[in-house]
Amino acid sequence: MWFKETTPGMPAPEDAPPGRDTPMAVPDAHFVNGAPLHPPFAEGVHQVVFGMGCFWGAERQFWQTPGVVTTAVGYAGGLTPNPTYREVCGGLTGHTEVVLVVFDPSVVALDALLRQFWEGHDPTQGMRQGHDVGTQYRSVLYCHGADQLAAAKQSREAYQQALEGEGHGAITTEVEDAPTFYYAEDYHQQYLAKNPNGYCGIGGTGVSCPVGLAVS
Repeated sequence: MWFKETTPGMPAPEDAPPGRDTPMAVPDAHFVNGAPLHPPFAEGVHQVVFGMGCFWGAERQFWQTPGVVTTAVGYAGGLTPNPTYREVCGGLTGHTEVVLVVFDPSVVALDALLRQFWEGHDPTQGMRQGHDVGTQYRSVLYCHGADQLAAAKQSREAYQQALEGEGHGAITTEVEDAPTFYYAEDYHQQYLAKNPNGYCGIGGTGVSCPVGLAVS
């Protein structure tokens, strides 16, 4: 992606850009499937937020999954309200690039999405993902509700064992309650559908995640 020069490590609050009160304007509908891009979502769907490096490729991975109702890209986990892409790439907002995944649990279990998350990137790299370096590329798993958080932590433990068995290091993924999700700019939403030859940057360790990690 662009503007890869970043400050290593998480910023101090006094260094973060002030941001703005107005949310980023985004379309009402998903570019690929026409589903709503922002709340209110349909009754009975669940939400989870994944950060696994460049959000362009990560979002495509999830919108192609049967049972995922809609996806959107944005920023989370940092200090600056309603940041711009340039601010996030400056490394001082503390935000990471994330994908909001809205799914129908009667069609796709949380287990399946967690497995897709762990296998879709390298969660051991700290403040980077592949050649993309900076706080905005760190791995995160932000959960809605106690059950989802418990399942996510269980999945992290199981995948850590699988990684260690193949000689990999410790998982650095943040697994926490979901903070505020700030939508990214319009042109980032469903970017690889609009730009099929665009940069993806998604790649895993090649280690399979155990099946049946969590409670759906």
